[in-house]
Amino acid sequence: MDDQFIVIMAGGKGERFWPESRLKRPKHLLPIVGSSPMLRQTVDRIGNAVPKENIFVVTNVTQQEAIREMCPDLPSENIVAEPVGRDTAPAVGLSMLLVKQKNPNGVFTLLPADHVIHDSEGFQKCLQTGFDLAGGSDVLVTIGIAPTHPATGYGYIQKGEALDRFEAQKAFKVKRFVEKPDLAIATDYVESGEYYWNAGMFVWSVKAIESAFSKHNPALLQGIEKIEKSIADGQSLADALDVVYPNLERISIDFSVMEKAENVVTIESTFDWDDVGEWPAIERHGDKDDAGNLLSGLGMAEDASNNIVFNDGKRVTALLGVDDLIVVHTEDATLVCHRSKAQDIKKIVKTLGSGANTEKFI
Repeated sequence: MDDQFIVIMAGGKGERFWPESRLKRPKHLLPIVGSSPMLRQTVDRIGNAVPKENIFVVTNVTQQEAIREMCPDLPSENIVAEPVGRDTAPAVGLSMLLVKQKNPNGVFTLLPADHVIHDSEGFQKCLQTGFDLAGGSDVLVTIGIAPTHPATGYGYIQKGEALDRFEAQKAFKVKRFVEKPDLAIATDYVESGEYYWNAGMFVWSVKAIESAFSKHNPALLQGIEKIEKSIADGQSLADALDVVYPNLERISIDFSVMEKAENVVTIESTFDWDDVGEWPAIERHGDKDDAGNLLSGLGMAEDASNNIVFNDGKRVTALLGVDDLIVVHTEDATLVCHRSKAQDIKKIVKTLGSGANTEKFI
């Protein structure tokens, strides 16, 4: 396993789970679902799939120390901070460089820090199939999630020809990636049986992703190579990143590479999965009362239905005669929001961030 690595992407601002989530304490540093923080669950889920020294976490300067404290079992130098966020393609380029420094022939999996997966055994089995596939062929592997309903919040992957040599798990060539569809199109996708949800989990060798950048985004690769050369000349990684990284193009790995490449394959997941991208999603992982209310922490609902209460304080939150609300109570902020407006919570964060006396609440 010396040539197998895992990189966990742990950035983000935590806007959609405000006020529980903040810039310095985003979703992946919180137990939004489960009893431990989402990032800690992700590291634990990996188990012994790769050695601990082969696990990296890419984050930002604001969260770096908190992640080091949360993950004392990982080498401190493996918690690497981007000086600025530049979307996922530059983060993949940085990940490639980190693995390349360890092993130029390495193969690595890229994982989000904040997904909910309970079946660790099935997850590890799928990872190993990805390692085998990416380690033995010049391919870019993505893990596809078999859709359970016509979701409009995810991108989709259309599968093509089956790969016969992976009998334990289904693997296919990828026909195309598609952006988040409307409900009618999403319904067609699910009914066709030809599409997976795009969960943003990838596996590739250093050589394969380097070649893909060279072909599809050479400017980004040149930037990563400048960082590599600076390190070879004796500069620290942090200093090299400070000089080059802010000038890299802000672009996703999907737009930069995956939608252009012809050597993309997908593995069908054999584990449960949930993105939990906004407050209403936590309903799928908690017990509701007879009226459909989900109460986390000190809360009660009387003559009320389909509400979500998340209270991390010592004061009780009581709802009376209201329906379809999200109420989140923290030590210094309270959110009351109609559940249909959950995706707009980030507007509140933006407004707070622009105020002279309210910035401290983001």
